[in-house]
Amino acid sequence: MGGGNGDSTWDSVKRYKLTKMINELSNISGHGTELVTVYVPPRRPIFDVIGQLRNEAGTASNIKSDLTRTHVQDALSRTMEHLKLFKTTPENGLVIFCGAIPNDKGIGKEKIELFSVIPPKPIQISLYRCDDHFWTDHLKDMLKDEKVIGILAIDTTEAGLGILTGDRWETVDTLTSGVSGKHRQGGQSARRFERLRENELNEYYHRVADHAKAVFIDQYNVKGLIVGGPGPTKDNFLKEEYLDYRLQKNILVTLDTSYSGDEGVREIIDKAQKDGILAEFRVMEEKQLVKKFMSEVHSGKGLGIYGIFDVIKMMQGGVADLVLVASDISYVKLDFTCKSCGNVQERIVDRSALVETKQDVTSKPCPKCKAADFDVSEKDIVDYMQELATMSGTRLEVISAQMEEGAQLVALGRVGAILRYKPA
Repeated sequence: MGGGNGDSTWDSVKRYKLTKMINELSNISGHGTELVTVYVPPRRPIFDVIGQLRNEAGTASNIKSDLTRTHVQDALSRTMEHLKLFKTTPENGLVIFCGAIPNDKGIGKEKIELFSVIPPKPIQISLYRCDDHFWTDHLKDMLKDEKVIGILAIDTTEAGLGILTGDRWETVDTLTSGVSGKHRQGGQSARRFERLRENELNEYYHRVADHAKAVFIDQYNVKGLIVGGPGPTKDNFLKEEYLDYRLQKNILVTLDTSYSGDEGVREIIDKAQKDGILAEFRVMEEKQLVKKFMSEVHSGKGLGIYGIFDVIKMMQGGVADLVLVASDISYVKLDFTCKSCGNVQERIVDRSALVETKQDVTSKPCPKCKAADFDVSEKDIVDYMQELATMSGTRLEVISAQMEEGAQLVALGRVGAILRYKPA
């Protein structure tokens, strides 16, 4: 596997970082209506936005609370200064969150912080809000994968309805048929039994079609549908056109499977992956990446390694070819820089150990000059690994921890790598 970073690599890292930022911003609550959110659509001139914010700053002088007034004006001033860095509005627009972020030092000790985002898709709204929270919903909507595929696994006993979107899949609904078996009870004529069974099948097919419309059109608005199941049931169901015409015309493929229902949904996804039907979906790419990594781990060749410290060591040495990181990783890289001699001590720790580690390192003298005054900086581990990946041509991929494959990575410490060669 060649080194280097394709678009999908950076997509997965960018998605991770943006999702993380949005989640953090969504959890911030201001002491008053002093958190500023600005959405700038692609074609809106920067000077126009600055003019609006200058007017808002004038209006803010009427705020009665001294603290809130100061915070709002400082946030608006900081936002306008940031906007001046842009000659033109970025192609997809711009989103800025700025405000006094509460901390454990108490009211009045907040620090004005600014977060700037160039979104993954063009912004459709022009928005200014000053509130006790940041307005993140529009960005959250942008992260939703627009391509949703419906999965229907059906036979005469049960049906499973699932969806595949982005990096996840799930079974949304299952139905049992209530259709009699093929063998009639004693005392019934063959013709009567067959007629009753046909009526039961007809009623069952209508129920499946109704559920399919509710799930695949009303709830998820799928872009395509894959139908599978054992035997001829699926073919008869489609041939008689029970499905809503919008689903009927969007069937991507029909697949023969051993199961229907929930197990059938899972089998269809696996089969579609092997046949290359869903190659463009992120979930399939992640399955392949983790499968390749696990194969190397179990091969005994020494090219599959895991654990944060071993993987980073290999990245630093330029030995790692592919690095996989679970999306729920919580490690941080700390740099303790001696103010006297500039010596840097590095630590990689879980966020739960941040305070303890900072206290431990800063309580001891610098090992080089014995001074005891440090600048401390912290960096999200994925940001640090991205820097290492760029320098060494390593492919870095963030794997959804909610996926079945992501759980395998989580069990191995949330970080794994395939090496270019086995170190001496």
